[in-house]
Amino acid sequence: MPCRLVVLISGSGTNLQAILDSVAQKTLAAEVVAVVSNRQQAYGLTRAEQAGVPTVYFPLKPYLEADRDRRAYDADLAERVEVFEPDLIVLAGWMLVLSPAFLDRFPNRVINLHPALPDTFPGTEAIGRAFEAYQQGEITHSGCMVHYAVPEVDAGPVIAQEVVPIDPDDTLDTFEARMHAAEHRIIVEAVRRACAVFD
Repeated sequence: MPCRLVVLISGSGTNLQAILDSVAQKTLAAEVVAVVSNRQQAYGLTRAEQAGVPTVYFPLKPYLEADRDRRAYDADLAERVEVFEPDLIVLAGWMLVLSPAFLDRFPNRVINLHPALPDTFPGTEAIGRAFEAYQQGEITHSGCMVHYAVPEVDAGPVIAQEVVPIDPDDTLDTFEARMHAAEHRIIVEAVRRACAVFD
């Protein structure tokens, strides 16, 4: 049986597309059974719909307006995801840090893509921060990783990673493009490795 994936996204969904393409090309023995977004206008939802994948829009704002905490949101999100009976939950550009209220429902089954190497540039704007560090002579390269999600930001055991050198003639745009290409490769490889435990 193919590994059942629920993919959580917040934006354009290019990493989701890399997964969908690999599934369609039969180079990844998996099935995307749902895509969830906290943003209604996220283009990743359109990508999912075009691929015939069920979508869920699950916004945080109503919880904040009702003065409910993140644990309530994460617990309800976990219930919505659990309906799809996933083997693996893939955070592919999901811009909210998940608490134990979510993670404890899926132990060792939630993986996260982050555009930096382990122990470097956690949090948002990692690519821009890495490029700025390069310009200041602090680093010569960056990279990206996929790791098992834990409550701490962009931490957890690493499943796959790739180093991306920063070239002297790079602009932020050219460096970012190479970073995204690396992300598309390692997200597929990490899903493959993480799904292997379910074989």
